[in-house]
Amino acid sequence: MGGSPEIRSFKGISEFATSPEKVSDYISPLLNFAAEHVPRAKHKETPLYILCTAGMRILPESQQKAILEDLLTDIPVHFDFLFSDSHAEVISGKQEGVYAWIGINFVLGRFEHIEDDDEAVVEVNIPGSESSKAILRKRTAGILDMGGVSTQIAYEVPKTVSFASSQQEEVAKNLLAEFNLGCDVHQTEHVYRVYVATFLGFGGNAARQRYEDRIFASTVQKNRLLGRQTGLTPDTPYLDPCLPLDIKDEIQQNGQTLYLRGTGAFDLCRETIQPFMNKTNETQTSLNGVYQPPIHFQNSEFYGFSEFYYCTEDVLRMGGDYSAAAFTRAAKDYCATKWSILRERFDRGLYASHADLHRLKYQCFKSAWMFEVFHRGFSFPVNYKNLKTALQVYDKEVQWTLGAILYRTRFLPLRDIQQETFRASHAHWRGFSFVYNHYLFSGCFLVVLLAILLYLLRLRRIHRRAPRSGSATTVWLEDGLPSQKIASTL
Repeated sequence: MGGSPEIRSFKGISEFATSPEKVSDYISPLLNFAAEHVPRAKHKETPLYILCTAGMRILPESQQKAILEDLLTDIPVHFDFLFSDSHAEVISGKQEGVYAWIGINFVLGRFEHIEDDDEAVVEVNIPGSESSKAILRKRTAGILDMGGVSTQIAYEVPKTVSFASSQQEEVAKNLLAEFNLGCDVHQTEHVYRVYVATFLGFGGNAARQRYEDRIFASTVQKNRLLGRQTGLTPDTPYLDPCLPLDIKDEIQQNGQTLYLRGTGAFDLCRETIQPFMNKTNETQTSLNGVYQPPIHFQNSEFYGFSEFYYCTEDVLRMGGDYSAAAFTRAAKDYCATKWSILRERFDRGLYASHADLHRLKYQCFKSAWMFEVFHRGFSFPVNYKNLKTALQVYDKEVQWTLGAILYRTRFLPLRDIQQETFRASHAHWRGFSFVYNHYLFSGCFLVVLLAILLYLLRLRRIHRRAPRSGSATTVWLEDGLPSQKIASTL
């Protein structure tokens, strides 16, 4: 759908919280686009899913319900897609993380069986069967995704995790998702336990807002006190180490204005924002003190999306394989460069085509924020070599929606641990798959019928060659196959 300018300009349906009756009309161009590209004869067999994320999650439940009700009522009137009540819902951050994890590992081919001896493999204890022998399979990749509002991490936890306390174990259960991506023959080889954690307020834009709120509250009060003592005015700018050198900016709140001037000090910026990680002194915790299972840094691989990619590529032009040393050098240099020079480079088109002035202004802050989240928040060592920042993988834009399609359409025979929930919410699928099963049954029936006919012809030929005085058992033995074995092959 990326080719249509109209579709590119869509905003989230959460914008219609106060006018839910307009939602189905608003997204009709998307559905019309799909209807034009899916053969008309296949519409009734094509499932349609509308899955809502963070924007809808923050709305009151009543507003969520009203929006979904409008979709469920109006769409079936105008379109013939397979669209049931369970196909429109607000998904949790945990579901979104699982879908993103499935998407990247599917594109990377990590769900395929091992073929070459030199492939990266990992020893896995299947959840729920720790007493069984561990198996070897392809090593999966973890994901890091930093948007404007939230940051997310998801990775496989292949071995049994030990917990410091029962309370920690209970918290961990809410952050672990277990599911089966295996086929009938290899089910147990593809049971995955994935840790997923979402941190609201830790996205790039939300973090900057929290940072500005803090310095505004503390600086305005400080300026008032200093003004009484020294005669300085509140117009004295705050020296912000997280803005490029000599840039001028301002924060406006409650009718008051705080002026900022950038000093471009990357290391000081990192030090200033460290308290915003909300780390605790407890072991095995990450941002906000949330539990995080151990990561085998020497035997792991991660992909960073969204802000992890934008921070490294849009301005610094070093997306791909991440190096903490190279990144910090480039970020320091950028922050310490005068704003007038950065603007000149921008005007000359030296940055990525989609980099704008907002990116230039907050690149210094977001670089420091990404670095601190990755190394301090998630505790990745500064010499970690297996992070790749990416927008596309194998020329495919990898988002959580890819994993959702795979999961929801059962493109892979995915089996969620909560089988009863799946059966209840996907009862329609049995009807949808009946056509496929019908053809499969017919094919099997024809094969069996052909085998019977061949057997009867063979029996007739043998009977003609058999001596009249011979018994049935003699006939079978003359042909070299005992009678009981013939029976067992039917």
